[in-house]
Amino acid sequence: MHAVFNIAKRRGRYAEKDLLCDRPYVESELRREVCQAIQDGYTRFISGFAAGADLIFADIVAEQKKLHPEISLEAALPHAARVNTHDARFHELLSMCDAVKVECEKYAPYCFDRRNRYMVRQSQRVIAVFDGRRTGGTALTLRYAQKLDREIRMVHIRADSAGG
Repeated sequence: MHAVFNIAKRRGRYAEKDLLCDRPYVESELRREVCQAIQDGYTRFISGFAAGADLIFADIVAEQKKLHPEISLEAALPHAARVNTHDARFHELLSMCDAVKVECEKYAPYCFDRRNRYMVRQSQRVIAVFDGRRTGGTALTLRYAQKLDREIRMVHIRADSAGG
């Protein structure tokens, strides 16, 4: 089967620090969704590699690759400079990827949207960590996924737990 990807953004980033109160829940729900996708026959998993839920998703897929060698992990980076992070776990997970897609060579305001649209076009199932807001990158990406008739699986979080 084709790919599954996750989206988890709020005001540009659903950051690790913003996950403090919901992290165990988000991690548990993402693990359940990844395991269900594998059971449903999905073999390609794409992560946007943003701090927070994207990296939790990538970590779970990397863990599952040890049990299911047929699955693959792809990093979809919005721009080339994204790799200029001091986050050791980011680099460790990136090294476990079977493919890396860089949407824009240089940062531009539209690069995140282009990255998200790429992931939707490549996927049949979308796993979204979402606080229900009608604006922002996740909402736009979910509308695009609906327009392309993609299956959407939601991990609902409270808007106030997502920070600011």
